[in-house]
Amino acid sequence: MTALLATILSPERLQAGGSGPLYLKLRQTLEEAINTGKLNHGDALPPERDLADYANISRVTVRKAVDDLVKDGLLVRRHGSGTFVVKPVSKVEQSLSRLTSFTEDMARRGLTTRAQWLDRGLFHPSPDEMMILGLPADAVVARLGRLRIADDMPLAIERACISSEFLPDPAQVTGSLYAALEQRGCRPVRAVQRISAYNIKEPDAALLGVTPGVAGLSIERVSYLASGRVVEFTRSLYRGDAYDFVAELTLSDT
Repeated sequence: MTALLATILSPERLQAGGSGPLYLKLRQTLEEAINTGKLNHGDALPPERDLADYANISRVTVRKAVDDLVKDGLLVRRHGSGTFVVKPVSKVEQSLSRLTSFTEDMARRGLTTRAQWLDRGLFHPSPDEMMILGLPADAVVARLGRLRIADDMPLAIERACISSEFLPDPAQVTGSLYAALEQRGCRPVRAVQRISAYNIKEPDAALLGVTPGVAGLSIERVSYLASGRVVEFTRSLYRGDAYDFVAELTLSDT
């Protein structure tokens, strides 16, 4: 990394980058290195003083270029850790007319998915969970918290809650939650979903690889069985730069 940056940020290369302010040349050089894969997602940049030494420019100039890249979402600053490269994100369109799982959505797009477990186990329900799932106070619920990742890019944090009646062993869920529920004959057939804007805070921002305070999408989903009983209550937080939710509207007869 150090040798690579020393080469691409050499004074000769920057000066050959055409006219314009030095900070803009530095910004364009770093942006090109990110977009072409010379700098990979998660790579840590050296301190600003080292970047200034490589390019033979002032730290003020380096800071302005880095600030621009942070604003554009190509770099992220993590307090106490440093500045890291963020891979450019291709937006994912998700239809609001179909009830599918994250795993199923990504598979249809040819993306490879994996999950980082945040928590998974059986717990006593919170008041909200009891009310939404229609459970008594002595009930037990399965909670599954996951960081959802597609093609090595963190896209969403998903926290699902299901009555232990439908999911007595949360460890059975290794991939799609809906596939696990289907095996038990209790896959949901419809859902009500609420989407709202949300500024992503720590520690969620660190998990998603974004700058704290950037825009995200907060989603609550309540899913039902054919009988009308609630089977799933899920709260999710999606990266705002990675998702477009699309709804098809038709003319009403009334």
